[in-house]
Amino acid sequence: MSSLLFDEPGPRARRRIRIATVVGAVAVLGLLALAVRQFAASGQLDADRWQPYATWPMWRYLLNGLWSTALAAVVSAALSMAAGLMLALGRLSRRRWVRLPAATYVEVVRTVPALLLVYLVLFALPRYGLDLPLFWKLVVPLSVSNAAAFAEIFRAGIGSIERGQSEAGLAVGLTYGRTMRLIVLPQAARRVLPSIVSQSVGLLKDTSLGFVVSYAELLYSGKVLATYNGLLIQTYIIVALTYLVVNASLSKLARVLEARTPQARRPRRSLIRA
Repeated sequence: MSSLLFDEPGPRARRRIRIATVVGAVAVLGLLALAVRQFAASGQLDADRWQPYATWPMWRYLLNGLWSTALAAVVSAALSMAAGLMLALGRLSRRRWVRLPAATYVEVVRTVPALLLVYLVLFALPRYGLDLPLFWKLVVPLSVSNAAAFAEIFRAGIGSIERGQSEAGLAVGLTYGRTMRLIVLPQAARRVLPSIVSQSVGLLKDTSLGFVVSYAELLYSGKVLATYNGLLIQTYIIVALTYLVVNASLSKLARVLEARTPQARRPRRSLIRA
């Protein structure tokens, strides 16, 4: 089966990919070994520097930060998915005055870094009398940014549904809106569910931008904790491992969902052009 954006690699290409993977893995392991050696030489691996993280108060503080991260990610995902669905339907609309603004939003916002949107909410909006709470200073820019990505995911999913599905709905007397709501969208949602989970992983990582607005998410909590106990390297290693476990779990969920929907056809190439 060919890939979505490029041809399936041949035997030589697969061999080169395997060699590059092995070389890359060896290089990464070598760097990790060097880092561990340097940490050991400087005393960063001594048991007394890690002992505080065997106590509940430390973990309770970090778990509170993780909870704040999860809350911001869930609210941002809900808002951006709802907006993304509306934008996807707008891009597929037959009305030019609906289609063009939706397409413009998606194409423009996809080129703007989420960090820049955070700065706009943090510094620009208060100049015009709109000073949001810390939570919304993070959630609003993340929702605006990810809405464009979710819009393309939904649009690709809708485009992958066979034309006969909507034609059958119209033939039995359903309106265009009811055909989309009852026939097309449920099937499209099942097909793009793995992509939605994968995009949500990226959104969860983007919540670390709360560091900029002083929102008490996991990374900011780690900074405060490191300032308090002076264990900078240990704290950030624990934070990094926490992110790794959470994101790896979500990525595994995306792979499981994708493996359980083998019958879903890939979206058409013309609908996902950058």
